[in-house]
Amino acid sequence: MAHLDTIDAAILKALQQNGRISNAELAERVGLSPSACSRRLDILEKSGTVTGYHARISPKALDYKMIAIVHISLSGQFAKTLAEFEAAVKLCPNVLVCYLMSGEYDYILRVAAKDLEDYERIHRDWLSAFPHVVKINSSFALREIIDRPNVGV
Repeated sequence: MAHLDTIDAAILKALQQNGRISNAELAERVGLSPSACSRRLDILEKSGTVTGYHARISPKALDYKMIAIVHISLSGQFAKTLAEFEAAVKLCPNVLVCYLMSGEYDYILRVAAKDLEDYERIHRDWLSAFPHVVKINSSFALREIIDRPNVGV
C-alpha cells in the first residue's frame, strides 16, 4: 500500500464493496471527476493492483456440497517437477485454490465436490493422476466459517 494514496485506497475499498459500481458513482464517492477516476482505475488495473472483476457464485448453488482440503507431496522439488504438477493441476475444474507450500507438504489444494462419490472420482481421475504425486492427504470441511475474498485496504 506504500504506493497507494488515500484516493487509490478509497477506490479500492469502494470496488471491494461493489465491483459493479459505475464510474460516475465511484468518482462521486472518492471525490474525483469521472475522467480522473477512470484514469486512476486504469492505472490500478495496469499495475496489477486490481486483478479482475468477477461474480462469486456459491458452490452449493451448483450442487457442490463438499470442500476438501488436500495436502500433496511430490517426488521432489525440481523446477521441472513443480512446473509439470502445476500445469496439470490447472486443468482440474474442481480445484478452486492451489498453493505451493513450505513445510511438510509441497501443495495444499481446496477442492469442490458434489458428494463423497464425486470426490472419489476426482481423487482417482485427477489427484492421483497428477505427475510426481507420492502422497495425498485429504480432509473434509465440516462448515465454512469465513471465506474473505479480499484483504483489508
